Amino acid sequence: MEWVGDPRLAAGPEATRYLEAAFTPGAHLGTVYDDPTTPVVVTGVEELTTIRVPSGRLVVDAPWDDDDVWRYEDGLPTRPPRELAVSIPPGVYRVEIAWTAGPYEFFGEHFDGVECAATRLCISDDPVVGWEMGLGVDEDINQFQSGDKPRFFADANVGCFADAGAWTTLSAPFRTFVDRVPAARDTERLADGCERVRDESQQADLVTFGAESGGVVWLGRTKAGDVTAIVVTSGMAGAKA
Repeated sequence: MEWVGDPRLAAGPEATRYLEAAFTPGAHLGTVYDDPTTPVVVTGVEELTTIRVPSGRLVVDAPWDDDDVWRYEDGLPTRPPRELAVSIPPGVYRVEIAWTAGPYEFFGEHFDGVECAATRLCISDDPVVGWEMGLGVDEDINQFQSGDKPRFFADANVGCFADAGAWTTLSAPFRTFVDRVPAARDTERLADGCERVRDESQQADLVTFGAESGGVVWLGRTKAGDVTAIVVTSGMAGAKA
């Protein structure tokens, strides 16, 4: 039977065009701000790393919350991470970043305008037939006003994918503070300022990525309704997707 999603979560035409173009090198994602003659072009898709998700439960959230710093330091309970309501098959998955360029000039200085268009967790190579916003386990679509997008917040513009079953261990390096200042963390440094934490006892990982003002999580569905891709786009107000 063919998949039919909830229309309240479905990507609209503009978001669908963005999601389909973001990982297509050479595609145009619009034009440079205040310069309609210069396109923003997808320059490439970079495989950042792989991530192990043995539980099949996925957190897509900021690895720490600036409002909870004092709770981390004082050992007090904090809010749970934003775990997606949908589960995925346990496995090892590629994490990819789509890059764009939109050259511009500012006060006589020229910039290449390189930006991250979206970050993708590749679940399978099956084609996407539809996109919908991904709810968290504690979220109800009925709680949202028309036009609202379920999302996570990130004051430091950092998001992550992580195995939910190992979240406490995986997020600990980002939640260690001394005198309200983050302690030096022993993480694996990846390209583009990203990081990875491994929990070998559970064979699980956490991988960070850039997330401007947090992000909206999109689920790419196959004809049968299986999740084939999980994409995070900008959390900025007014973003196309």
